[in-house]
Amino acid sequence: MKKSLLALAVLGAFAGAASAQSSVTLYGTLDMSGKYVKNDGSARRFSLATNGINSSQLGFKGIEDLGGGLKAGFDLIADLAPIDAGNVGGKFFGRRSVVSLYSPAGELRLGRDYRPDFYNQTVFDAFGTNGVGSTLNVRQAYAGTRSDNSVQYFLPPGIGGLYASAMVAASEGGTNLDRGGRVLSGRIGFAAGPFNVAAAAGETRFATSGLRQKTYNVGGSYGFGIFKLMGYYDRENLDTSHEDMWSISGIIGMGQGEIRIGYDRSKLNRDVGGDTTLDQIKATYQYNLSKRTAMYTTISRLDNKDATSFGVAGGSSITAAPKAGGSSKGFELGIRHFF
Repeated sequence: MKKSLLALAVLGAFAGAASAQSSVTLYGTLDMSGKYVKNDGSARRFSLATNGINSSQLGFKGIEDLGGGLKAGFDLIADLAPIDAGNVGGKFFGRRSVVSLYSPAGELRLGRDYRPDFYNQTVFDAFGTNGVGSTLNVRQAYAGTRSDNSVQYFLPPGIGGLYASAMVAASEGGTNLDRGGRVLSGRIGFAAGPFNVAAAAGETRFATSGLRQKTYNVGGSYGFGIFKLMGYYDRENLDTSHEDMWSISGIIGMGQGEIRIGYDRSKLNRDVGGDTTLDQIKATYQYNLSKRTAMYTTISRLDNKDATSFGVAGGSSITAAPKAGGSSKGFELGIRHFF
């Protein structure tokens, strides 16, 4: 009996030492809303939706101290689809699936992750590329959000506000935007106090066609007390066309609540055929019940200036796409909870 108690005590000591050196965290977000969409030329549609102001997701992350200034870690994030089947997206850990090695020289990260040249479009938009107010609603020459098979390097923190990352990703015969082709991408920025500015560039060489798409963008934000102004400009160069896209938005603090307003515009210029222009206005009121729970309502309107049929929502949230040159109007009322 005494030997058993001694063995348990020794095992407990080792377990305590192990737990002091590493940790694993379960976290996530649930964001669900009632959504109304009316597209020109089709009937209105009411639906229960997700991802109104934040992406619904389930994550697992961990860190292990290896000693000597080295640490190892991982981050796995699954896309949640709670409104119908309560399951995850097509790729189980489709939002992020990475393993990292940290050192005083920076972070080396391998796996599926955001492209550096995408960050400016979500970090410097008050709506965070979510819901009927997403800035991506007007993007015509989409270059992708994440890349599979990537190797990425991040500068270490604490370099006087400077931050940067660089990514290379192999296509491995892929045919979609997550694995459309070989990706080269990088971003550099500076943040100090209320000021933040960053520039990024990237190139995708598509595996199926051999064509290239080059991305260049710059974005920034500045806080004026209760008001934060932000915006970005993005240029997409393709072989026979180029797109100019820009966004300006702001956040106004009001006690436990905040108002977000924004305007997005894109123009696709073609060497052959007509140019097409889209614009979108949007507004959100968010009331924070706590640090983790919020209620919100968002309205938006997208106008197709030419013979395009883009809208503020898709899939089961619409009856049909807008008629060519028509408008798309959306409204959401929802709840978001972090855990």
